[in-house]
Amino acid sequence: MASLRAYLGAWMVRRRVKARLATAASVEDVRRVLGGPSFPDPREATYTPDSLGGVPGEWVRPISGAASRRLFYVHGGGFVACSPKTHRPVTGALARRGFEVFAPDYRLAPEHPFPAGLEDVIAAWASFRGKGPASLAGESAGGNLALALLLAARDRGIPLPSAACLFSPVTDLMAEGGSRLTNSTRDAMFSARSIPEVAPLYVGAGDPRTPLASPVHGDPTGLPPLLFHVGEREILRDDSVRMVARARAAGVEASLRVFPVVAHAWQFADGVLPEAKASLDEAAAFLERHAARTETAA
Repeated sequence: MASLRAYLGAWMVRRRVKARLATAASVEDVRRVLGGPSFPDPREATYTPDSLGGVPGEWVRPISGAASRRLFYVHGGGFVACSPKTHRPVTGALARRGFEVFAPDYRLAPEHPFPAGLEDVIAAWASFRGKGPASLAGESAGGNLALALLLAARDRGIPLPSAACLFSPVTDLMAEGGSRLTNSTRDAMFSARSIPEVAPLYVGAGDPRTPLASPVHGDPTGLPPLLFHVGEREILRDDSVRMVARARAAGVEASLRVFPVVAHAWQFADGVLPEAKASLDEAAAFLERHAARTETAA
């Protein structure tokens, strides 16, 4: 059963975000909406600019300094907006749960179309992973890039994470049916046309069906354990459902939890929304468990 705050949060997102996205006439308009004020930066974390693999980004560490695990976090923003700074409510919440987090500030479309952003993520991950075992997470467009990173790293011989958490990832840029239609009016943030409008900005002249742009069309064989969290009312619900089914068919350990009522990227509301705390607690426990298992196996 959803909390009362989940209903209130979804109503607020519908009024403050969906209504403004519906009238956005340019990429700059979208950036103003998605990159606008949200929740304050968690004070239990520190934020330090740096670069890895030639890619700028930000370290997010627990203020206590007691980080027991390493996590690479890929922010969302429709491939065209946001940054590590806008996503501090999530990365800071994960740092508070004991992770040392690096979030790459990858290049954004349409100025830098596919695969520029992905290549940044791969380069930063290769450097990050080269310093020791680590986990992976990302949400929305960042979830797409995280999954594409897994496919690319596997194929290029770059060490994979011990596990990955994906929050409402975009796994198919070309999907037209299923929840993309049935949830168009129910989704508190997006409509049926949201992904079709942003996809050309991201892929440019590329093929939106290529697995590195739409991971659900790739072969997930050999990927590490995956955990997906998505909202039942999201247009992106079936992106997770389909990706989990494909991963399981390939022998990959993949888990899915569907949350009722919540708006897209509800994890931003940790400390306010019970469902945000539940999602981040479960994700942290999942990543911790598989990191420990990897250490034991080694």
